[in-house]
Amino acid sequence: MRFTLSATLALALTAGACAREAEVSQTDQGAASGLASAASAQSEAAAPQWGLPDDAWRTADQDDLLYIETDHGMVIVEMAPEFAPNHVARMRRLVHERFYDFLVWHRVIDGFMAQGGGARTNPGHAADVEGLEAEFTVRRSGEPVVTELMDRVINPRALPQMAKAGFWDGFHAGTQTSALAAITGDGQVQSWLLHCAGAAAAARTSDPNSARSQFFITRGNAEHLNAQYTAWGRVRVGQAAVDAIAVGSASEDPGFRPDNIRSMRTGDELPADEQVTIQVADTDSAAFAAYLDTLRSPSGNLPDICDITVPTRIVE
Repeated sequence: MRFTLSATLALALTAGACAREAEVSQTDQGAASGLASAASAQSEAAAPQWGLPDDAWRTADQDDLLYIETDHGMVIVEMAPEFAPNHVARMRRLVHERFYDFLVWHRVIDGFMAQGGGARTNPGHAADVEGLEAEFTVRRSGEPVVTELMDRVINPRALPQMAKAGFWDGFHAGTQTSALAAITGDGQVQSWLLHCAGAAAAARTSDPNSARSQFFITRGNAEHLNAQYTAWGRVRVGQAAVDAIAVGSASEDPGFRPDNIRSMRTGDELPADEQVTIQVADTDSAAFAAYLDTLRSPSGNLPDICDITVPTRIVE
């Protein structure tokens, strides 16, 4: 059964299509003013008192941070090139080319996701680039290390097999158990980032290798996308702004007025005094394990992985 799981996931890399592909299809003023609204984002991240020691935090690299200025404030996404290197490279390239500035959130479904990158007059607007090969999962031996905290169905619609779920460097992740590596042909197993609320991912058509420039951020847990869409990052600050984006579809709802993507920048493009220093809990630390223990039920069970908040803070 475990070997079948590996084969099924491999097939999904080339031929799997999500049951709700239509909902995230690829059919297919400046940053400085936007950074002023980072203050509200900072207060959001700084509010909880997590009580973790200083050595239980890691500082996100500025070149992995994507600053998205919306009509409702700043959203800061941390990208995960270890899981989706080509998609992260594509996002960096298009952001550096200012492709996303003044485009819109053209398809937004309440409780599901906000899709951006379309034009106000053309929801199918896309960059003149080739479709990317799917990076739904990554094959790994030892690195990156993904914890195995709980059993969890991979995808309730497309891949109903059981696997493990846990964290990789502060990202919610699913994985085949490491024990399976002993019976795979290459000694590796597959892992994937989960589409919990706040996941950033690539939009596509029914063709798994069709992602170009449109992307989406989940506004709820979208388990039916796991290992079927390429997740390349996660919101670290500003999820409330994502949840406030106007709901509707530019291609389906007459009179819908989509909210704007005012600007997008990577952190390494910004002057040092405009960068936001974000720290994420080290999910491999003893302090994080102790934090998880505070979340356990009387029977010792953890909440579902998507219901576990990874502590995040802003350092002044």
